[in-house]
Amino acid sequence: MQAVETTLLTIENAWTTARRGGHPLALWRLPKSTEKQLLIDLSDDERRGKLDLSESVPGFALSPFINPDGQQTRLLRADIYFRFNAQYQVLVEETSPSADARRVLEFEERLHEQTVPTPPELKSELPVPANDLVESDLVPVDARFAESVRQATEAIQSGQFQKVVLSRKKQVNLPPNFSVVSAFDRLCEAYPNAFVSAVSLPEEGTIWLGASPETLVSVDVNDMFRTVALAGTQSAFGADGQLLAPVEVRWSHKEIEEQALVSRYIIGCFKKIRLREYIENGPKTVRAGNLMHLRTDYAVDTKAVNFPQLGTVMLDLLHPTSAVCGMPKAPALHFIQQHENYDREWYSGFLGPVNIDGESHLFVNLRTMKIEVEVAPTADAQSSGRRISLPSQALRPEVGATATVATLYAGAGITEDSVPEREWRETELKCQTLLNVIGGESNH
Repeated sequence: MQAVETTLLTIENAWTTARRGGHPLALWRLPKSTEKQLLIDLSDDERRGKLDLSESVPGFALSPFINPDGQQTRLLRADIYFRFNAQYQVLVEETSPSADARRVLEFEERLHEQTVPTPPELKSELPVPANDLVESDLVPVDARFAESVRQATEAIQSGQFQKVVLSRKKQVNLPPNFSVVSAFDRLCEAYPNAFVSAVSLPEEGTIWLGASPETLVSVDVNDMFRTVALAGTQSAFGADGQLLAPVEVRWSHKEIEEQALVSRYIIGCFKKIRLREYIENGPKTVRAGNLMHLRTDYAVDTKAVNFPQLGTVMLDLLHPTSAVCGMPKAPALHFIQQHENYDREWYSGFLGPVNIDGESHLFVNLRTMKIEVEVAPTADAQSSGRRISLPSQALRPEVGATATVATLYAGAGITEDSVPEREWRETELKCQTLLNVIGGESNH
């Protein structure tokens, strides 16, 4: 990449310019970081194929939940890349040498012509994160979900599999003043230990916004490989409504066994490639917003074991993990496809930056929502040759767009000890992670 002249702009400006041009883009913030990063793909190519972390061009990868042989992994190329600090100042602005020079110039002209908006206020009037759900807030368990849980427990008891993860969708009406960038900022503030992202896919007519607590594969600049086993879920608040300390949390046998299954799955992947030199830390109780989880961390020095391809190899072995699919994988996946009755799409797949500054960080796409917008192409997009454009106004009903509906996704790990009402409550708590921030009104 080559540096280009920087200018005063905000994340909102870059996001708006890309959206008006109909360009795919990704905005993200890594866990425990204050810097926000954004890349824009100016090409017309929808690149899909097997992801090689060591060979890939810099970009942002997304994989759907169902991804046979990894061939459906999509890569947004970093034709233009920005890094911002917490005050919305540009730290880095780069353009890729392989990017179309004409399109880069057109984008920069549109970007710098825009009036710089006032940075969105980070402090929100919404409760972030909110207290635990009270009983009056809970939606009665859906009969189809309850029956799926019952059938899953019967299948486990008969020996078909040990665990399966069943998910559900929940639609919400977004508030009239909803802004993706503002919601992204609130998620960053509320969940400092999560991977927060907003990805716009104009040709699909969708934006995916989320705050994931689960690392799938990470390879840093020092060639350290990392992954985690994350499972077991309960509220981070006690019966009195007060935030619990991790040492105060008590875990049931069901939750401990659920997390242990994910850990054994990861160790099983290490054994498949005869890797014995790894560091294991956990399980320990960790907080993710309004929830507590059990987490075990794994790390490998790929230089010490002389295994530079470990990240790519483990990515192929891990996805979809026991935490989003089940164990053993094949029968659990078959059960999911028979009983969920919908396409998870990018939910419970993975996403994250690849080879940005020599590092790749991929996360399981959890605590996520899909925003669907249908609008006519703009003149900017038509002139640039894009197929579909979704202007930023479509996310702001106050300037003439129709009301926006979002779909939340949440899953629960089913074991032989599962009770439908408790699993349903777990999915409600997970949906609350985003509802706390966006202030949406549930359609149930």
